[in-house]
Amino acid sequence: MINWNYTYAAIWRQNKQYLRPVKHLDTIRLEQLLGIDAQKKLLASNTERFLSALPANNALLWGARGTGKSSLVKALLNEYKDRDLRLVEVDKQDLIYLPEIVDEIREQPQRFIIYCDDLSFEAGDSLYKPLKSVLEGSIELPPENVLFYATSNRRHLLPEHMRDNLETQLIDGEIHYSDSIEEKISLSDRFGLRLSFYPQNTDTYLEIVDSYFPDYQENREHLHKAALDFAHQNASKNGRTAKQFYNSFLGSSHLKVKL
Repeated sequence: MINWNYTYAAIWRQNKQYLRPVKHLDTIRLEQLLGIDAQKKLLASNTERFLSALPANNALLWGARGTGKSSLVKALLNEYKDRDLRLVEVDKQDLIYLPEIVDEIREQPQRFIIYCDDLSFEAGDSLYKPLKSVLEGSIELPPENVLFYATSNRRHLLPEHMRDNLETQLIDGEIHYSDSIEEKISLSDRFGLRLSFYPQNTDTYLEIVDSYFPDYQENREHLHKAALDFAHQNASKNGRTAKQFYNSFLGSSHLKVKL
């Protein structure tokens, strides 16, 4: 059994079917996440309500890749772990074990966020059904000390096709969606807090780059040019690309950085 007084996070391991304690947490902090202030404020507020035993919502963070969705969840743990927030990470293919995982933590005094990164489902995929029951309960109410936070590139988690819209009708001035669209929307609707993340502009990207190179002593324009060249090479300008640029160029002969 995990001693949650000293363990802040755990990862579900399917082969052994147990929660493995995380010994080395990602140290990312909320103040390090730039360009997503509105999302930070809303998710932090929701989490604080949860920690205060007030009504709070399951959260879906969806949108462009590399924009800080996963980092935001990790930063929340670092912000609130001393207030008894705990994190349990579960892969999508392990969602069938959600009832067992919830049973293991529902009687604990701490408050838990079950976290699933890059969550999405394909047509005919039934893995989302256990998730539905955990989000809203079955004959047993969901535990008060558990919330579910997920990140995804899809707004409705399930694939959307143009043909799904063909059966949508306008009746008495109201839109009546087709059964297939209703099924897709019904899953995302179970997340009371849905936060969108959009591609970051050039100024925000360079601001993130600057945060990784606070002690850069040379011409800042040279740093920015190298960062933009790297972004063009990788066809993206976002927080993930900025971190990859940092990993690639820190200490290189191209950039003289004082450590």
